[in-house]
Amino acid sequence: MTATALTQPRIASRLRRFRPSWPHAFLLPALAAIGLCFLFPLVVVIRDSFYGGSVANLVPVGLDNYRFVFEDPVFWQSLLNNLKLFATVPITTVLALLIALVLNDRIRGWRQYRAVVFLPFILPSTVIGLTFSFVLALNGTLNTILHDIGLGFLAHDWLGTSQWAIPSIGGVVIWQQLGFGVVVFSAALLALPPEVTEAARIDGASWSQIQRRILIPQIRGIIEFFMVLQAITVLSQVFNYVYVLTNGGPGTSSSVLELYIWKNGFALGAIGTAATVSVMLLALATILIAIYMRLRTRHADA
Repeated sequence: MTATALTQPRIASRLRRFRPSWPHAFLLPALAAIGLCFLFPLVVVIRDSFYGGSVANLVPVGLDNYRFVFEDPVFWQSLLNNLKLFATVPITTVLALLIALVLNDRIRGWRQYRAVVFLPFILPSTVIGLTFSFVLALNGTLNTILHDIGLGFLAHDWLGTSQWAIPSIGGVVIWQQLGFGVVVFSAALLALPPEVTEAARIDGASWSQIQRRILIPQIRGIIEFFMVLQAITVLSQVFNYVYVLTNGGPGTSSSVLELYIWKNGFALGAIGTAATVSVMLLALATILIAIYMRLRTRHADA
């Protein structure tokens, strides 16, 4: 047997070991982008949470930032307001699901209705905030209409009182996020096989029975996904609404965690405090993501 014949199997064996690994090299650009855009800033934020002072002159302070935040009543007020906004999650989910179920019956013009409902979701949040700042003002559109139709007793200073500021912001969030839920649930319903629903109709099932016992159980995973996503949204994506509508006022009654981070990090220059609350906000979002992953695993096992 020649030397060439002996080396060929060795070369082939090496190639077999090399082939499964080289395609992974195509992941390197994506991994590098993730590391640069996410992991590196994350490490910097966690590091800054243990420092105090300005950006140009950071001083190690240990856990002092965390102690300050836990003793700051504005932080607890901001966290409480975020928790209050969690009430928008079930409201948005129920309304979006009801509209999606009605549109799923292919009523006349259902595509146009779905597009109209979805329109607020694609509008910039700043534009929405500016619009509703005029609508919800003391002498704004909503109060003017209420006075004109004889319901002036229902008029309030929706954005200028601590009692109504957070509920008003929550209403704006519901209005903006509703269309997204309708589209998500409509897509899930359209993907379901129609045979089961048709069989139920033949057996005499009513419209409500079909929705409650056939359609909704089949899209339960999508509903849970939407609720977790909405919880993350009201936890970490309401800054624009609060900043434009109330700027956290009156006083700090409508402050949220994002606004607290912005004021400390940019307005006051307290980088350490802003980084500390950012770490806490990330931890809360991670908990919500973990809950969603647990729900997905449970459904997969079932």
